[in-house]
Amino acid sequence: MSLPSSTMQLLLALLALAYAASSTADEHWCYEIQAKEPNSNCKGPSLWTGDCQKNHQSPINIVTKEAKVNPNLKPFAFFGYDQKNKWEVKNDGHSVKMMLGNGSFITGGDLPAKYQAVQLHLHWSQDLNKGSEHSIDGKHFAMEMHIVHEKGTSSNTVEDSKDKNAVLAFMIEVGDEENKAFQPLVEALSRISKPSTNTTMNEISLEDMLPKKEKLVHYFRYLGSLTTPTCDETVVWTVFEEPIKLHKDQFLEFSKRLFYDEEQKFVMKDNVRPLQQLGDRQVFRSHAPGQLLALPLPTLVVPTLTCLLAGFLQ
Repeated sequence: MSLPSSTMQLLLALLALAYAASSTADEHWCYEIQAKEPNSNCKGPSLWTGDCQKNHQSPINIVTKEAKVNPNLKPFAFFGYDQKNKWEVKNDGHSVKMMLGNGSFITGGDLPAKYQAVQLHLHWSQDLNKGSEHSIDGKHFAMEMHIVHEKGTSSNTVEDSKDKNAVLAFMIEVGDEENKAFQPLVEALSRISKPSTNTTMNEISLEDMLPKKEKLVHYFRYLGSLTTPTCDETVVWTVFEEPIKLHKDQFLEFSKRLFYDEEQKFVMKDNVRPLQQLGDRQVFRSHAPGQLLALPLPTLVVPTLTCLLAGFLQ
């Protein structure tokens, strides 16, 4: 006996809804701290899908003595980073995210093209040595800041897939002084406590949030992935050596004001993906340890000759 067409259509619609619901559940990813909660129904890092179980994943532990110097890793050029803007900032349920519009770009640093900054977000803990995703010689920091850039080209060739994104990573440690550049972001946190909320920050420039330009010549480079699902292996990672410093009170505001849940019972902290294996990849660095920046030859030679001449004349 065949079913009436209207009944068959209803059954098909119900099946489609059930499939969509199961697919949504599969995509409900979370961090380990959330997955361990009683009655949790989200998928922790070991169950993330997409590229997340592949071999060129991020973050990693950077072993400085094994990083090879690459003379092509020259300083970056930052465009639009000095513009002061009232950025939109949101709680996306996983982190705090600043939306950067389309006015900031980077070139240089041995990148193959111009990359546009699209968003900035952070990872953190309540502990001073657990909040960064990357570690350097086994050391984790209080926080880690990522500025995510997209390649400024319409090309979608296979050759371009490994460098679709360029992420600048900055370690953040706790210091004794207030970081005035970060204060507008810190002040905005209380207005986005719940997930899926957003607000506008007071004016700030990206440049002010970064270490001094002369410090940005020292960095590590490797190819990896996004650190959230679907963990696409499309990222040129730049991890800077010079950390940013926040006052302890500023640092603690992130885990005090932001929540994973609508009920505001579960504070947002430890939003950190576990370290991944480096595997067959090579980490490069921009300068050898203790290496001086290149100076014009006369700058080096003249003082030396002056000292030698003074010695002869005595």
